[in-house]
Amino acid sequence: MNFKVVTNTEDLAEICRAYAAAPYVTVDTEFMRERTYWPILCLVQIGRPQFEGESDSDWQRDGACIVDPMASGISLEPLFELMADENVLKVFHAARQDVEIFQNLAGAVPVPLYDTQVAAMVCGFGDQVGYETLVRKIVNASLDKSSRFTDWSRRPLSEKQLHYAVGDVTHLREIYETLSGRVASAGRTAWVSEEMGILTDPATYVTEPADAWKRLKMRNPTAKLHAAACAMAAWREQEAQRRNVPRNRVIKDDAIMELAASRPKNLEALNKSRLLTRENRGGEAATSILAALAEVESGAAPDLPRPKENPRPTAGQTALAELLRTLLRAKAADADVAPRLIASTAELDRLAIEADPADLSALQGWRREVFGNDALRLKRGEIALSAGPQGVHVVDLQ
Repeated sequence: MNFKVVTNTEDLAEICRAYAAAPYVTVDTEFMRERTYWPILCLVQIGRPQFEGESDSDWQRDGACIVDPMASGISLEPLFELMADENVLKVFHAARQDVEIFQNLAGAVPVPLYDTQVAAMVCGFGDQVGYETLVRKIVNASLDKSSRFTDWSRRPLSEKQLHYAVGDVTHLREIYETLSGRVASAGRTAWVSEEMGILTDPATYVTEPADAWKRLKMRNPTAKLHAAACAMAAWREQEAQRRNVPRNRVIKDDAIMELAASRPKNLEALNKSRLLTRENRGGEAATSILAALAEVESGAAPDLPRPKENPRPTAGQTALAELLRTLLRAKAADADVAPRLIASTAELDRLAIEADPADLSALQGWRREVFGNDALRLKRGEIALSAGPQGVHVVDLQ
C-alpha cells in the first residue's frame, strides 16, 4: 500500500487543495489521552476517492496520506480549512472522539459529516459495529490490529504502525460508498442526517464544570448531598482542565461522594477522609476543596437542577417495561435497525413509569415512526403483542 507521510505545512497545503476537489474525504485520527484531560493528537489520516481519468497507480499513491501533527514546525491550518469546507463531505467511523479533537484544536466541528458506524446501525449491522467488522463484511479484507494500542506519540513510527493507521481510511472509502448506497435505497438518508445533527453540534463536545455532576451516580440524594457533590464535581472538572490531567487523577468519584456526605469544615476534618489522595490533603487543593464545600454550607453555591428521582416501579410498570423491550426488539428487527439506536433500557423504563416523557429521543423523528407511536399505543392499551413461530406481532385492540 502506497501513501504519503506529510511532515511540513507546504506539503499539507498542497494535498488539502487537491483533496478539496473530491466529493468526500475519509478521516481518522490516532491520539493519546491516558495521562491528559485533553487528547494529544498524534496522527491524522486522510483518504479520498479516485478522480475521473486518474490511473489506478496514481490513485493508490496519492489517494491517502498521513499527517504528522507532531512534526517540527508544521501548521495544521490547511487541514482545518479542509475540515471546514462545506463542499467536501467528511467521512469518519465512530466519529465522536475524532470530532472532539478538531473541535478542541480548531474551534470548529468538521462539516458536513458522515459517520459510517451510525449508517451501519441503520443498515442492520448491529449495535455500535466496529470498523474491523465492516472491513471484513463489506470489503472482504482483514486488518492487522496488533498496532492498535501502541504509543502513537513516540517517534519514529514504524512502517507497521503507518500501514495500520492508513488502513483506517483506505477501506473506509468502500465502506462509505456501500453503506450510503444502502441507506439511500432504503429511504433512510434523513435518519442518518438526523443523527449527524448531534455529532455536528459543538455543544456535544463541551463539558462545562457546572454540568460535571451529571457524570456522578447519585440515587435520590438529599438536597445538601446533591449540592455538595455538584460543587466537588465542578471543582474537579476545573482542576482537571487547568492541570490537563484525567479527572480521576484529581479525585475519584467515590472520594467526591465521601466528601459530599461528610462536608468537612476544616483541614483536620478533611484529612480524616479515607479516600482522599495525599496531594489533596494540603496546600491549594485542600483550601479550594474546603472553600467549595463552605459555599454549599452557607447556601451561596449555585442552585443546580437536581437529578430526577427514580421512583420504584409498580409491578404493572415493570411488566409494561418488559413488553416495551419486546416491542422494541420486534420493531428493530422489522426495520433492520440496531435496537439501541432507537431506545436505551433507561428510556424504556422512563416510558413505562412516567406519564408524559415527551423529551425521550425514542418519541422524536424517525424513532417515533419506527417504534414510538406503537410504544405509546401499547402503553395506552390500544394494542397487544402476539408471539408465535413467526415472531412477535402487533395486535390492534381497537
